[in-house]
Amino acid sequence: MSPDPDELVEATEPPPEPMLEVRGLAKSFGDTAVLRSVDLDLLPGRVVCLIGPSGSGKTTVLRSLNGLETPDGGTLRAPLTGLEVDFSEPLTNATRNRVRDLSAMVFQQHNLFPHLTVLENVTEGPLRVQGRPRAEVEEEAHALLDRVGLHGKSGAFPAELSGGQQQRVGIVRALALRPQLLLFDEPTSSLDPELVGEVLSVMKGLADDGWTMVVVTHELAFARDVADDVLFLDGGVVLERGAPADIFTAPREERTRRFLDRLMRPF
Repeated sequence: MSPDPDELVEATEPPPEPMLEVRGLAKSFGDTAVLRSVDLDLLPGRVVCLIGPSGSGKTTVLRSLNGLETPDGGTLRAPLTGLEVDFSEPLTNATRNRVRDLSAMVFQQHNLFPHLTVLENVTEGPLRVQGRPRAEVEEEAHALLDRVGLHGKSGAFPAELSGGQQQRVGIVRALALRPQLLLFDEPTSSLDPELVGEVLSVMKGLADDGWTMVVVTHELAFARDVADDVLFLDGGVVLERGAPADIFTAPREERTRRFLDRLMRPF
């Protein structure tokens, strides 16, 4: 029987090109090698969760992707923008800015300006850094605040908000920059337990909306339910990577198993 023509087309379609391709990322602080050789491919619309013990290099990966840290070695390629960076060579300011423009980061702490209102915190970057029109920026900011359940809070100051609300403002501030990639550095680690769910719910909604995200997290249930790919880092290397079902139910590495057993232990 002849093969279905539709099946032939599907079989020969090339895989999607990565939004970001990182190879051999390395970073040391003094004599301490924090990243040894990290590879990472980010496909559009996918969520990658980085898990691992403290000090394994997870946050340094994020900060390197966002231009907050300059790696000592490795390469970064963003095919959709034509950006190619070799970190073994000195970076120009223009190249560094192009790296920063690819993503926006949500930090562990909210890092909101206490003297600015919610709306002013959200619009500061688009207005001052990107130079976009105020009317456009403010209209978009109000829509984003509504999107994360903060309708009516635009005139409030950070001290008038709960920790979960402040972190949601931090997410909106990142979204307002219109990045290609969202980076989350343990965004729930500083929250009271009862506030964690509201932030994770917003993040899950962003994933459902098709945002490309890299998330450093100890919230293993979130990683299991939302991530497309999970990377386990230890000692500055990616020790294991795979789909959540594989990593959480049948990890190949003993070190991964011990880490997961400790975090999932009910006491």
